[in-house]
Amino acid sequence: MIDQLLQLDRHFFYIINHGLSNPFFDWLMPILRQPKLWIPLYVFIFCFCIYRYKKTGAYIVVLLAITVGLSDFGSGVVGKHLVKRLRPCNDAAMAQTIITRIPCGSGFSFPSAHASNHFAIALFLSLVFSKRWKWIWFIAILWAATICLAQVYVGVHYPFDVTFGALYGMLVAYLIYLLFKKLQPQF
Repeated sequence: MIDQLLQLDRHFFYIINHGLSNPFFDWLMPILRQPKLWIPLYVFIFCFCIYRYKKTGAYIVVLLAITVGLSDFGSGVVGKHLVKRLRPCNDAAMAQTIITRIPCGSGFSFPSAHASNHFAIALFLSLVFSKRWKWIWFIAILWAATICLAQVYVGVHYPFDVTFGALYGMLVAYLIYLLFKKLQPQF
């Protein structure tokens, strides 16, 4: 059963890594997965929350930071060292067929910390702000999913790495959102 799941994961990896291959994605996807690209967005979220919502905004910012911290720790520190799955770009069995578009990191791949962190941000903010802006769900989830797709496209993660990373990040986000609702039930 596990072997069949891993084979399916490799199959989906090839569809994304090879099947979607084109010059535009070769340029765009490495950029999208860079954390520094998103710093202006994070600064905007921080400033907007504090300026617009004052004390509640401070709760949002602090709880969002806790959400990302727990998501990152659980996926990047605990999860990867328990599972110890090689990245596709470091897997000798994949070496002949993979298209690597960025330098391959030396760490493990399962679960994807990029996926868990970005889905944690996306879900937490969507839950917090969905009553005010219904469209935030679509934008936030599309943003996080695009970053996950980029991780697979450039060759540093398998699809199951980003899927389980995303699920873990959403679990953390939901639990922290429940805490937010206890602290700020009127929001």
